[in-house]
Amino acid sequence: MTAKLDRLCQKLEEVFGDRIGKPVLALGEVTIEVAAADYLDVCRRLRDEPSLHFEQLIDLCGVDYSTYNGWNGKRFAAVSHLMSIQHNWRLRVRVFAVDDGFPVVASVNDVWNSANWFEREAFDLYGIHFDGHADLRRILTDYGFVGHPFRKDFPISGYVEMRYDAEQKRVIYQPVTIEPREVTPRIVREETYGVGLGGNGRG
Repeated sequence: MTAKLDRLCQKLEEVFGDRIGKPVLALGEVTIEVAAADYLDVCRRLRDEPSLHFEQLIDLCGVDYSTYNGWNGKRFAAVSHLMSIQHNWRLRVRVFAVDDGFPVVASVNDVWNSANWFEREAFDLYGIHFDGHADLRRILTDYGFVGHPFRKDFPISGYVEMRYDAEQKRVIYQPVTIEPREVTPRIVREETYGVGLGGNGRG
């Protein structure tokens, strides 16, 4: 397996040179990082280059690195998992959006049409905009949803809630009215919890 993945790393370096970061081989997988400006072109070549032939996109997801341990790079990335059936190897491709305030990367839906709903999901949950996507709209959250719920700074209770209003006979949106509450189990927050109940003192 290692020899095969070493060969893949070599092929990637031969084809792309310094247009990609040095391929990283870890845990039985190869990962490359691509600059946002080169992302679409590199993806096309990953598919069309006969020595690589990644004809299938298996998955694409967004990532928010803002609270990642010791991280000081760009915040948002799109990560794709590719497969070459012909060569029987897999590849992970990571691209970071240049602007953390308005993250944008190119859409690869024209390269692999399976990217369609994956990119919509990353847009919905992380707010990553995929330039060139023909139908970029929410796919999991409600149409009136505010914000992007997988961002690390998104509040657990959200920003708005919806309910059916019997008087207006329609669904309405309003600011969240959920009161913060203690969610730490009693066994953790109370030192004497269960004392005196026999056994090991835990009841």
